[in-house]
Amino acid sequence: MDNIRNFCIIAHIDHGKSTLADRLLEYTKTVAVTENQMLDDMDLERERGITIKSHAIQMDYLKDGQHYTLNLIDTPGHVDFSYEVSRSIAACEGALLLVDATQGVQAQTISNLYMAIDHDLAIIPVINKCDMINAMPDEVEDEIVDLIGCDRSEIIRASAKTGEGVPQILDAVVERIPHPTGDPKAPLQALIFDSVFNPFRGIIAYFKIENGELHSGENVKFVNTGEQYVADEIGVLKMDLVPRQTLSCGNVGYIVSGIKRATEVKVGDTITSIANPCDHAIAGFEEVKPMVFAGVYPIDPEDFEDLRASLEKLQLNDASLSFSPESSTALGFGFRCGFLGLLHMEIVQERLDREFNMDVITTVPNVSYKVYTKKGELLEVHNPSGMPDATEIDHIEEPIIRASIITTSEFIGPIMTLCLDKRGTLVNQEYVAGNRMELIFDLPLGEIVIDFYDKLKSISKGYASFDYHMNGFQRSALVKLDILLNGKQVDALSVLTHVDNAPSFGRQMCQKLKDLLPRQQFDIAIQAAIGAKIIARETVKQVRKDVTAKCYGGDISRKRKLLEKQKRGKKRMKQIGNVQVPQKAFLEVLKLD
Repeated sequence: MDNIRNFCIIAHIDHGKSTLADRLLEYTKTVAVTENQMLDDMDLERERGITIKSHAIQMDYLKDGQHYTLNLIDTPGHVDFSYEVSRSIAACEGALLLVDATQGVQAQTISNLYMAIDHDLAIIPVINKCDMINAMPDEVEDEIVDLIGCDRSEIIRASAKTGEGVPQILDAVVERIPHPTGDPKAPLQALIFDSVFNPFRGIIAYFKIENGELHSGENVKFVNTGEQYVADEIGVLKMDLVPRQTLSCGNVGYIVSGIKRATEVKVGDTITSIANPCDHAIAGFEEVKPMVFAGVYPIDPEDFEDLRASLEKLQLNDASLSFSPESSTALGFGFRCGFLGLLHMEIVQERLDREFNMDVITTVPNVSYKVYTKKGELLEVHNPSGMPDATEIDHIEEPIIRASIITTSEFIGPIMTLCLDKRGTLVNQEYVAGNRMELIFDLPLGEIVIDFYDKLKSISKGYASFDYHMNGFQRSALVKLDILLNGKQVDALSVLTHVDNAPSFGRQMCQKLKDLLPRQQFDIAIQAAIGAKIIARETVKQVRKDVTAKCYGGDISRKRKLLEKQKRGKKRMKQIGNVQVPQKAFLEVLKLD
């Protein structure tokens, strides 16, 4: 156990985590690196150049004649996947803190660092991309010293592209990161930190052994679910799964036990032996709190059960996804899904399409609100259609986030304007280093879920970095805005919005729908309403047919008779006619500026 080191790599987006992981694999001769980002095995990760999943891999390293086993977990950098990072940190004793020499310390770097410090991890600071022409290693060193108070000699300068500094990083991992602590003779206690679904072998769970040993063929029990299994195969994680007969205390590995149902494996559960069980479960991770909610509906209603199975399999691989069944009059049966952010929502939608061939419609994303009624009841509302009648509501509280934005001083004006437009309040501003400032804002979560991040990147030319955490609830003047088509409410297009924004937002939605709805044989009235009060209206004109074309001359009453007949027909059609909202309209409404 003294020769095992478990560590992860934490950094902001695009600071070179996955490229450094490639160099470490190459240097330890674990794998011949044939292409960039070997650990990012999803097509989506390669296309977008981001890490979505944490990836665990074992390396062997020889130092001073001693063999060391290094278990590396490469983690995502985007704020939407911070739950992946928290799970990786729980399975490690140390972390490489990677900072880009051209960009310096950014918001997500600080956030992930605090998470690692909370878990008492040993931190090894590394400055990456030192080979770049615009690198500023001295200034970045100053920032790291200010941030974690380490000695300058502890900071390693490296380049994940050229391999410079990789031997020093591996030596530092062996020397500075403590070996796992645990009792090999104690009853088995292993923490599940991830799982994947394999169509041929069932569910494969990844774990770290805290105490005891696990043997192939042993009878095991999952403590929280109470289910019992046989460990058909156990082993370590190289580029492929490598079977072993025994896994010792402190090691990271996998277990295959023929589990078929997705609900039987919970991330954060404890594996123990039936013959010699442990007396308590390991304290796992805190339950993930979804930030953004959206309805996910199959385009074909018959695919409802397939969609449920697909979401369950996806949840195995992405424990931060939560869902529950719901129904909508416009879209039929579907699921209310909770996501950690908009990128997370986009990725889940894309993975449903690619991995499970599911065509889905996603409704307007929103957040959860606390609604206090006049009777003194407290309701938690995730969906505008679940709102009680306006006459019963005493007041509504909305979730507030504490946002940290790090940017250069030239972009401060536009960024402040953006945050204030989104009903933000400035809490603090201070210089981090040089001409870079950190702005702390309190912002309503509902204002930032749709397009805040995109706008922030646009106005700062990609330089501003953004990170946030929940900061409680605050009373706010919110109203439910309904969209009516010919007097019928379309519940999938309802939104909760601030009373000041409602008229302009309602007008924009009506204008957008006017452009997107196909014309019918009758006029379609598109209205935006708050309760019974209509605040905006547009009309999609009917398709006209010239019924008098066949009249040649003669008395005017002949034409009038035909027109009256047509008018009655249109009126009857309008009463029984249904207006179908095409999927494109739902997607376009999400992009309202």
